[in-house]
Amino acid sequence: MPTELPEIGVLLKAAVSGIRGAQRPGQVAMAEAVLQAIQARRHLAVQAGTGTGKSLAYLVPAVRHALGEQGQTVVISTATIALQRQLIERDLPRLSAALADLVGREPVFAILKGRRNYLCLNKVHGSAQDEPADSLFDARSVSAIGRQVTRLHDWAATTDSGDRDELVPGVDDRAWRQVSVNARECIGAAKCRFGSMCFAERAREAAGEADLVVTNHALLAIDAIENNIVLPEHDVVVIDEAHDLVDRVTSVASGELSAAAADAAARRCGRLAAEELSGRLRAAAEGLELALADTPDGRLDVLSEQVEEALTVVRDAAAACAADLRSQSGGDDDAERLTATRVATVALDEVAENATRIIAAYAEQIAARPEVVWLDRPAGEEPARPDTLRVAPLQVGTLLAERLFKPRTVVLTSATLTLGGSFEPLAQQWGLPQLGTPDRAARAAVPPVPAAGESGGSAESGSGEPDAPGLNWTALDVGSPFDHRRSAILYIARQLPPPGRDGLSAGCLTELRELIEASGGRTLGLFSSMRAARQAADALRGEIGVPLLCQGEDSTGLLVSKFAADEQSCLFGTLSLWQGVDVPGRSLQLVAIDRIPFPRPDDPLASARQRAVAAHGGNGFMAVAAAQAALLLAQGTGRLLRTVDDRGVIAILDPRLATARYSGFLRASLPPYWSTYDAQVVRSALRRLAAAPAKA
Repeated sequence: MPTELPEIGVLLKAAVSGIRGAQRPGQVAMAEAVLQAIQARRHLAVQAGTGTGKSLAYLVPAVRHALGEQGQTVVISTATIALQRQLIERDLPRLSAALADLVGREPVFAILKGRRNYLCLNKVHGSAQDEPADSLFDARSVSAIGRQVTRLHDWAATTDSGDRDELVPGVDDRAWRQVSVNARECIGAAKCRFGSMCFAERAREAAGEADLVVTNHALLAIDAIENNIVLPEHDVVVIDEAHDLVDRVTSVASGELSAAAADAAARRCGRLAAEELSGRLRAAAEGLELALADTPDGRLDVLSEQVEEALTVVRDAAAACAADLRSQSGGDDDAERLTATRVATVALDEVAENATRIIAAYAEQIAARPEVVWLDRPAGEEPARPDTLRVAPLQVGTLLAERLFKPRTVVLTSATLTLGGSFEPLAQQWGLPQLGTPDRAARAAVPPVPAAGESGGSAESGSGEPDAPGLNWTALDVGSPFDHRRSAILYIARQLPPPGRDGLSAGCLTELRELIEASGGRTLGLFSSMRAARQAADALRGEIGVPLLCQGEDSTGLLVSKFAADEQSCLFGTLSLWQGVDVPGRSLQLVAIDRIPFPRPDDPLASARQRAVAAHGGNGFMAVAAAQAALLLAQGTGRLLRTVDDRGVIAILDPRLATARYSGFLRASLPPYWSTYDAQVVRSALRRLAAAPAKA
């Protein structure tokens, strides 16, 4: 290996050449800024538009750091499986080969996921099932789930990785649970008869020897926040798709409890615990079910005496069962019994812990509560899910600041990090202080790279010292290679009535039909709910004369593939399509959005967060609802332009984007599209695009 590694510009040029790409100014600026942030031990937030080449812009400095004299493993965290696959299967292999001669060897990379994502051979070859509450379920039956489990057993004999994502087609979660364990349920490699062959352990060993480890936000949160060390020692984290970080961490930090979960925990005990104790827990579960049946769904600002008493009984009964199992487990060499005991104990502990947590959430007055509790009562779902109490933190910024940012250097990047033209809204959610320079987050084509000694926000003086990143951070917007004003029209249907609660208006449906007809299909319809998507599909199918696909009619991945393959088709759907569709070219020339994607007024977590902000003197609507809407709106409109050659229209069928007092904040969160309120201008533009010959 060379005694001194080449400069970042040399490495980036070689990497871009290795993938036969074109270097862009924004990519160069980002790569230099990432390296400077790593060297200065200062956090960095980088907004990089689609097409910038941001993956290479952080991977190259990450490799340089990992292979340097003082370098450690660098962790790359993503929100989606699609990006993980892109990094592991395409970007990193080509990057490693391209840089090998310059850095002295091929950089080593690995992917690491949570243990639940890997096949457990002990579970596969044992008899302990994870669904004892379902007496009709037989893992080897001819039922759909049973056939999937049989397929999993066959796959276990041939797979080299045991990684669930490599199983195509996939299987139902209930089937997968029969052949997997989570970290708490694992009995440990030393006690497991398959420990030397464990897929999860092999993945961890490979990660421990890698220069770069690709993981997901959930595992990153478990490693950092729950103090459950699963990632190799590292001093730098790059968080791609950072706009999703707070939601993913909140999910990891949340808990849930239902009567069905308590009953299942009791059944998992089987003959392991005293029958009196397991029977007591099953009775407690019945009591909780009755208490929840009389409880209104939604946010629970007050815990009724009936529910609190039921939770207390469940908590005590689960704890007693767990204590009984632990008293019997010492010195047990029977791996199958040990596995069954561990699975049962974990289930009991989770029931007791979540019951305790829900009760504790009411110890403070409403304004001072750090968590919110609500009752989720699913209606009309097949298979039906039980009434479930959920508890979640109102904010995770404090946890992120203490457990993620202070111990290591963090680079956060996404195409969408500025809301209302500023990095501050998301930075506040991450637990970072305000930037010291007000203009730092200003939008620019390619702003100058901050000098190494230049500070941004800081929670304490001296936080930029080499041994303590602290909360010192800077921000950089490297812009986009797209000419948004020439490539896309932002059309706001100002003449329509504001959206109501009774579904899509007749005027909205007419407007949508006319736009689709002008475009000749080629439309991605993004809706605020599945109800609205289905209403639009039912109303327009048969009228527009082109194929119309609707989310839920097939797997989302297959629907997107069909949409991309047929230029004249339309695809309607909801949340996962707002962020998960990448269809460049003529198949997508119109993105239609039915309404500004505010959280529902009765959303328990969002409404509680708004109330908490207001209680501390802030504007809850802008800090929570408008920020969430701006983020989704930017992500949704970003589906249109995926390459520099793409052209099209973004149609917002909600006049509030033109008329409401918060419209300026939302529009400042979008790229600088050319905008209009004139429907005729837009339809003419769509007809011209549809009639234009396809490029060779």
